[in-house]
Amino acid sequence: MTSNDTKRGVLLMVATTMVFSAQDAISRHLAGEYNVYMVVMVRYWFFAAFVMSLAARQAGGLRNAARTSQPLVQAFRGILLTAEIMVMVSAFVNLGLVESHAVFACYPLLIAALSGPVLGEHVGWRRWAAIAVGFVGVIIILQPDAGVFSPLAIIPLAAALMFALYGLLTRYVARKDTAATSFFWTGTVGSVLATAIGVFHWQGMSAPDWGWMALLCVTGAGGHFLLIKTYEAAEASAVQPFAYLQLPFAAAIGLTLFGETLRPNVAIGAAIIVAAGLFTLARARKKKHGL
Repeated sequence: MTSNDTKRGVLLMVATTMVFSAQDAISRHLAGEYNVYMVVMVRYWFFAAFVMSLAARQAGGLRNAARTSQPLVQAFRGILLTAEIMVMVSAFVNLGLVESHAVFACYPLLIAALSGPVLGEHVGWRRWAAIAVGFVGVIIILQPDAGVFSPLAIIPLAAALMFALYGLLTRYVARKDTAATSFFWTGTVGSVLATAIGVFHWQGMSAPDWGWMALLCVTGAGGHFLLIKTYEAAEASAVQPFAYLQLPFAAAIGLTLFGETLRPNVAIGAAIIVAAGLFTLARARKKKHGL
């Protein structure tokens, strides 16, 4: 059941970003010690169990949740998200939380840019201008002409592109399928793919790290549960801007717990990206309400 309690929705979104930031920090720790594919695989096992338990409690059970007229698109969504998570966790290990999230923050701009060719939506000149400004911010972060550019910086950009496509396809399948169906396919297909890759990279883990793995699984499921409750409480357009809080939350963890540094160009570029992203969200909301 949905409502329209914007204040509650905002608080839930803030809590969601905090939980996801903690999840990213745990992923960074575990993937720094063990294989990325194995870490993602175990995380997906718990996520799939969580998704299936939710589906089983709904009317019609698992069969109803799995029912769709567009199975190929739903499966591709699940594959995209799994690949994006693997790529992004690799970015955490190679670049750290600060720079990875600074670049990844451009994904709403990619969604806006690709919404025309993928969904047939009209993108006005103001949003195109914001998209261009946002990618100036990306270039400032990457510094391709300053002699310090690392090809590793492309990793979170690739993850942002995959996540943007995942988001667009989620909107595409929502024309025919319920959110419960999309959630079911995301968890189950992702678990199958993650297992098919991760099972060949199994490594023994220490007892303390199994504890961290358990916490990773809990934060993953808990974050998605909070996100569901967020969108039940308020309109997505009202709470989505607060999702950007994951950037400062994750950066704070990277700086304090992992000893990362915040280069001036990263701070400036991230600020430009967030500002451009907030503008595109505001324009999309005005368009939705006919303003």
